[in-house]
Amino acid sequence: MRRRTVLFLLPMATVMTATAAATPDVGPASLGVPIVIAHRGASAYLPEHTLAAKAMAHAMGADFLEQDVVLTRDGQAIVLHDLYLEGVTDVARRFPDRARADGRWYAIDFSLAEIRSLRLHERLDPVTGQPVFPERFPAEIDLFRIHTLEEELSLIRGLNRSTGRTAGIYVELKHPAWHIAEGLDPVPVLMRELDRAGYRGPEDRVYIQCFEPDTLKRLREVIGTRIPLIQLIGENAWSPDLPVDFERMRTPEGLAAVAEYADGIGPWIGQIHQGLDETGAHRTTRLVADAHTAGLLVHPYTLRRDALPEGFGDFEALLRFFLVDQGVDGVFTDHPDLAVRLRRVFIGKDQPE
Repeated sequence: MRRRTVLFLLPMATVMTATAAATPDVGPASLGVPIVIAHRGASAYLPEHTLAAKAMAHAMGADFLEQDVVLTRDGQAIVLHDLYLEGVTDVARRFPDRARADGRWYAIDFSLAEIRSLRLHERLDPVTGQPVFPERFPAEIDLFRIHTLEEELSLIRGLNRSTGRTAGIYVELKHPAWHIAEGLDPVPVLMRELDRAGYRGPEDRVYIQCFEPDTLKRLREVIGTRIPLIQLIGENAWSPDLPVDFERMRTPEGLAAVAEYADGIGPWIGQIHQGLDETGAHRTTRLVADAHTAGLLVHPYTLRRDALPEGFGDFEALLRFFLVDQGVDGVFTDHPDLAVRLRRVFIGKDQPE
């Protein structure tokens, strides 16, 4: 695997925000109503991370729109969930000889111009080649393209202005340590884009999330960002190469350590709800309560009507469990329209002020 010279695209002084002072009591962390985060946009209805899916989620009333960020070969920030391209594009047909030894086509091996030439479609299963969610947007309709983070932020800014309703952004840095090992540092790239678009602190309705604690610590302690940070919590089996003990992170001691550098956690829903016991009752953990005791927000992922966990007969029951029974501070969902409507029923409010 070839390596590139690390590109630090911004001097540290440019990346630094105006102050590293404590986060003021305004913005996302104090909205008071559980937020609805459109997971990759309105991804139940249109292919994930397309501008169309983001516009639809905005129109559906989502409070925040999610952006997963990876880099191209020429250091451009694009909105894409994976490091690789074949799951949602026609890259294997367009560039059959550009896969790595593991059989995958990595975004970092392509220029932005090359990536713009790809056709984007609904996500396909890498084993079967069939749609992951068969009842969603037809996979054979490939009207879409991958876009840059800058373009998405421009779209959201425009929609906020034209509709008079402010939707925030919720950015995930995907595998920053891997990018750095490949020779490109995504942190200064991201901070440059956010600064240019006017996202500098909690008052701007913005979060940054990441699975890697070292990256979040760098953002808070070295760069000094005022943007609220969310520690994503996965399962070690998902990322065995990531030197993070997610199981310990979910303990009271681990959560207290997270609270030293982050404002909240983003746990997988299976870390809160663990099926049914022998009597048919919900088996739940203390993760939400323990996180709140540590002063952390809790934004679990991902609630889907077409992938209900064991013990839930419909999406309403699933959302009620997390918003009402568990009292989480927000949810990631592929169905922002349903979540917004049901929140109004459960909480009695349309959206955070």
